Amino acid sequence: MKSALLPTFNLQVLALIIAGAFCGLLAYLVYMSKAYSYLSDNPEVCINCHVMGPYYATWQHSSHKNVATCNDCHVPHTSIFAKYYFKATDGLRHSYVFTMRNEPQRMQAIPESQVVIYENCVRCHSQLNQEFVKTGMLSKADIRHGTDRACWDCHRNVPHGKTSLSGTPNAIVPYPKTPVPTWLRKQLNKN
Repeated sequence: MKSALLPTFNLQVLALIIAGAFCGLLAYLVYMSKAYSYLSDNPEVCINCHVMGPYYATWQHSSHKNVATCNDCHVPHTSIFAKYYFKATDGLRHSYVFTMRNEPQRMQAIPESQVVIYENCVRCHSQLNQEFVKTGMLSKADIRHGTDRACWDCHRNVPHGKTSLSGTPNAIVPYPKTPVPTWLRKQLNKN
């Protein structure tokens, strides 16, 4: 019985070749972009994008290094679904910005990220925020509209300091190794 969608053998072969090429390109994209590494909480994953080097370097010298990773502050912790959904959507936005070369000289969190960061400040510093200083009571609207002060309004340099792309030119950052195989790099260097 012949398929109504691909009635001839030649069309079936062509469809199989196109599907194979698409799957191969998708696998290559996942490998080259190290997309699988974003499932972890390792801070070195953030420097897969070289523009994040200064932020990684300043975090390494901060008071947060020994107690918090990038994901402890920058992704929600309400559920595993919320965490990975946020990582996926924010990661796609980052990849678009970096691919289109639209990154600013000094990066700032977008409103959605500010809400997540604020909630994580309050989560980790709950006793300080709620018993001693009586802060940690802002709503998402307060943060988005700037009607009240968020943690970073006073603690502006925690944990990244005064960071810009050109602000840490001599930072020692363990940039990721190239995924290009050694034999191929040797061939490319010969030419």
